[in-house]
Amino acid sequence: MKMLIDSQWVSSSSGEQRQVLEPATGIVIDKVPEATVEDTKRAIQAAGEAKKRMRTLPSHKRAEILISVAGRMEAECSELAELLARENGKPIRQTREEVGAAARIFRGFGEEAKRLFGRTSPLDNVAGAGLENDFAMTIREPVGVVAAIVPFNYPVELYSHKAAAALAGGNAAVVKPPAACPLTLLRIGEMLEEAGLPRGAHQMVTGSGRTVGQTLSESAHVDLTTVTGSVKAGIDISRRGAENLQQVHLELGGNDPCIICEDADLDQAAESIIAGRLARGNGQICCAVKRVYVQSSVAERFTEILTEKTKRLKVGNPVSEDTDVGPLIDEEAAKEVEQVVADAVKRGATVTVGGARDGAFFQPTVLAGVASDSEMLREEAFGPIIPVVPFETVDEAVRMANDSQYGLQSAIFTNDINTAMDVAYRLEAGGVIVNWSSAMRLENLPFGGRKLSGHGRESIHETLLEMTELKTIILHGALSIYGNSTDKS
Repeated sequence: MKMLIDSQWVSSSSGEQRQVLEPATGIVIDKVPEATVEDTKRAIQAAGEAKKRMRTLPSHKRAEILISVAGRMEAECSELAELLARENGKPIRQTREEVGAAARIFRGFGEEAKRLFGRTSPLDNVAGAGLENDFAMTIREPVGVVAAIVPFNYPVELYSHKAAAALAGGNAAVVKPPAACPLTLLRIGEMLEEAGLPRGAHQMVTGSGRTVGQTLSESAHVDLTTVTGSVKAGIDISRRGAENLQQVHLELGGNDPCIICEDADLDQAAESIIAGRLARGNGQICCAVKRVYVQSSVAERFTEILTEKTKRLKVGNPVSEDTDVGPLIDEEAAKEVEQVVADAVKRGATVTVGGARDGAFFQPTVLAGVASDSEMLREEAFGPIIPVVPFETVDEAVRMANDSQYGLQSAIFTNDINTAMDVAYRLEAGGVIVNWSSAMRLENLPFGGRKLSGHGRESIHETLLEMTELKTIILHGALSIYGNSTDKS
C-alpha cells in the first residue's frame, strides 16, 4: 500500500519500503513506504493549506463525513478485523470489537462536531468598570494542524480518538500510523478520502518514529501533537514541541495496580483480570492490570483460582475464532517479556502457570511471591503476565499501589462500599474501577493519567475541547438597556 500525502497516494521520495509482517507466522502481508523527513515536511505543508479549507467546512458537513465513515467501517467490519488480526496479532474476536468501537467513536465525534458551543456573558455584573452596555461571547475555533502519533496495540481505536476528534473540530490531521501495523489505518484513510474531505485535510505518513514522529513533533507548523506511546517517546516529543510552544497531549504507559480485599468475590476478580490482561490485547494494553495485591488471608486461594482459569486459555493463530491469546507484536517484544519473568524468578518468584516463549508467542503467565524490587512491579510489562503480591491491611495495599512513577488506571475488589470509595479517593490514578479490571475504557468518559502516565484526557467530549481554541469576543457599547451608567435621572 502507499501512504497518503496531500490527498495523493504516494511512495516514499527515497523509494524505500517497510515490510508488514504477520506476528503469528512471519509472513509478509504487504509493504508500505518508509517516509523521509522531506515527505513528512510536505505533508505538514499540505496540512497548513488544508487547515484553511477545513476552517470553512461547516460543522454539519464535518459530521456527515465522520458519520458516513463510521457506517463504512461497520459495513466492512469483517474485512478490517481480519486484516487487523493478521498485522497486529490480536484475536479476531477482539479486533471486531475494536473496529466496532472505532466506528462508535467516529459517529460520536461526528455528532459532537455539531455541539461545539460557546457562551454569552453580559457584563453588567462587573461593578465599577462601566461595562454595563458591553456584551461578550465565546466561540470555539480549530487549533489548526494536529499531528496524531498512533501506537501498535489498539491502532484503529486510538487512531479514531485522535483523527476523528481533530477533524470534528475543524482541524487538518497528519497521522503517523504504527510502523508494525499500518495497513488497517490506511484502509480507513481511503474511506475518509472517498467521503469528501477537503484536499489534504487528512494525511497518513508511514515510517519510523525517529523520522516521521520527530519531524512532526518539532515542526513550528504543527499546532498540537497527540500521542499514545511510551514514557520515553512522550518526554522526547514534549521536549521537541517546547521549542515552538507546540501543544502536546500525552497518553503514556501504566503499571496499573489492582487491590483485592478478603471480602471480594475471588472468582469474579480472577475472571476480570484474565479478561482485562491475559486474554485481552495479548497483554499489550496500557490500562490493563499489571500488579495484583491480594489480602493475605485469601491470597493463596485467589492464586489457585487465577492459575486454574489461566490454564484454560487457548494460545493460537489470531484469525481463529477460538483463540484467546495471540502473538505479541513481534518476537523482540516477547523476548522482553521473557526477560521480565526471568528477573522475577531470579528474585524468588514462582511461576504457577505459563512462563514460556515460542517465537512471538508468550504463554499467559501467573507469578506468586514476586519481590517488590522486581522489574515487573517497577516498570510497565507489555505482555500476558500477572504478578500476585499479598498484603495485610488496606493501608498497606494503597501504599504499594501508589508506590509507582505511573498513574493511569487502577482497580479495587471489595463488597464494602466505604472501602471502595475511600480507596478510590486515595489511589493516585486517572481512573479507578470498582469490582472489575482496570482495562475499561469508554469513549464517552475521560481517560488519561497522572505522573509519568501523561497529561490531558481523551473522550468524545474532552478531546474535542482540547483540539479547539476558546476565543472571547466583546461588543463594546452594544446595548442601551442600562442607559448612561453615570446618568442618575
